[in-house]
Amino acid sequence: MTDISEARLKKLNEFEILIGYSFKNINVLNTALTHSSYISSKSDLLEHNQRLEFIGDAILDMVISLYLYDKCKNSPEGSLTRFRSGIVCEQSLYNASASLKLGDYLLLGKGEENTGGRKRVSILADAFEAVVAAIYIDGGIRRAKTFILANLKETINDAVEHRIFSDYKSFLQEYIQKKNSGKLSYKLLTEKGPDHDKTFEIALYLDNDVIGKGAGHSKKDAQQAAARDAIIKMGVKNG
Repeated sequence: MTDISEARLKKLNEFEILIGYSFKNINVLNTALTHSSYISSKSDLLEHNQRLEFIGDAILDMVISLYLYDKCKNSPEGSLTRFRSGIVCEQSLYNASASLKLGDYLLLGKGEENTGGRKRVSILADAFEAVVAAIYIDGGIRRAKTFILANLKETINDAVEHRIFSDYKSFLQEYIQKKNSGKLSYKLLTEKGPDHDKTFEIALYLDNDVIGKGAGHSKKDAQQAAARDAIIKMGVKNG
């Protein structure tokens, strides 16, 4: 990797303060915050964060699994799996990234920059995984665990208290059917981004009224996000 510019180093230092961890090797953090689109025209920069995402995903699964195993001593395997799927999912990781304003610190290509990449659900969720991996590589599992639990604390609590779940569409469908209050339908609003990394925005209708909106890396994820949004707005369940 090339030397990091003074301006970039200042941004990375800001992010270190934000997450409460100082890197021994700042290049690892820079890689975690470098999207693949940025390097396409940068012949001197050979690393982006996709490999770190792979490691971060595994670390998140392990840390959350062990935490749930210790915290939920009376929960069977199926319940633990459902809890984990609601915690380690694209939407939850995106929410954590948004809270950290992680998008402000990403290196993006011009195309992604111009199409709203800094707020794209998939990019921010993947970057969160990459940061987890960077902390693990630089400081070990204890520091990575501290970062994960600090930034997913509310999501974890909501999961184990049954306030979130992974299949919002099914829950909402069952709720509406029980209430006999109308017909649900999903409508695609926008489709943005390159073929390999599209973002879909979906509106959820109850009869003729929009009751929720959501975005995701796939139409399925966007529909789940829209159903979640509707559930929260209706006060049915705090997702």
